[in-house]
Amino acid sequence: MNYELLTEQVIAITRLTGNFIRKESMNFNAAAIELKGLNDLVSYVDKTAEEQLVDNLSRLLPGAGFETEEDTVNSRGQTYNWIIDPLDGTTNFIHGLPTYSISIALYEEEKPVLGVVYEINRAEMFHSYKDAPAFLNNEEIRVSNRKHLSDSLLATGFPYYQFDKQPQYMQLLAELMQKTHGLRRIGSAAVDLAYVAAGRFDAFFEYNLNSYDVAGGAFLVQQAGGRIMNFSGGDEFINQREILATNALLDEEMLEALQRNFNS
Repeated sequence: MNYELLTEQVIAITRLTGNFIRKESMNFNAAAIELKGLNDLVSYVDKTAEEQLVDNLSRLLPGAGFETEEDTVNSRGQTYNWIIDPLDGTTNFIHGLPTYSISIALYEEEKPVLGVVYEINRAEMFHSYKDAPAFLNNEEIRVSNRKHLSDSLLATGFPYYQFDKQPQYMQLLAELMQKTHGLRRIGSAAVDLAYVAAGRFDAFFEYNLNSYDVAGGAFLVQQAGGRIMNFSGGDEFINQREILATNALLDEEMLEALQRNFNS
C-alpha cells in the first residue's frame, strides 16, 4: 500500500466535500435541522457530505468497510475500514459559528494507518499516514514542549447528554481553571485533537465521544509525537468513550487531575 499517494487522494476528496459544506453554510436554512436525540442535531448537509465521502472513498479502496456518523452506510471490511465524521461540529455549523471539520481515518487490521482532519473555514488540512510525521497544509507539525500544567492551554468539550458525570466534570474544570493558562471549548473534537498535534493546545480531554469524532485526530496526535489514552492511562479510548490527548509531557499531571476528580 502506498499510504502517501492514498492520503493525497483522500485530501483531494476531502477538499471537494469541504467546498460543498462551505457553500451550503452561506444559505443554510434552520428548518432543515433534524433531531437525532437530546441536543444531537443533524441536517441534509451532514448526510449529503457523508454520501459524497463514502462514494468517493469507495472508489479508492473497493471492499473497504465504513463506520459513519450518519449511518448512510455501515459495513465491516475484512482488512480496511474507514471511520468518517462528515461534519464534526454540526451545532457550530447550524448556529453560524466558524469552527467545524471533516474527519477521516483509515484502519488496517484494527490499526490506524491514515488520518485527515480538514478545518473548513480556515482551509487547514491536517494529515498523516503510517510511518510519516503529521502535517498542516504540507508543513510538518509537532506537539508542544510545555512540561507543566501551569504553562499550558487545554481544550475540552462539554457533554450534551448523559449528564451523570457532570458534577465530577465541573469539579475537574474548576481545578484546571486555577492550574493552567485556561481551557477552551471549540465544539469540534477533531479540531481539538488536530490543534494538539500542531502544538496549539497542550492537552485535550473529553468523554462520551464516538469513534468517528476522534479516530482521525487521535492518529494525528500520535504521529506528531503526542500520546492518546483513556482517563486511566490505558490504550483503549474508543470503546471506553473517554479520551485524553497530551504532548507526552503532561501525562502525569493530567491523569492525576482526571483520576482525582472522576474517582472521588
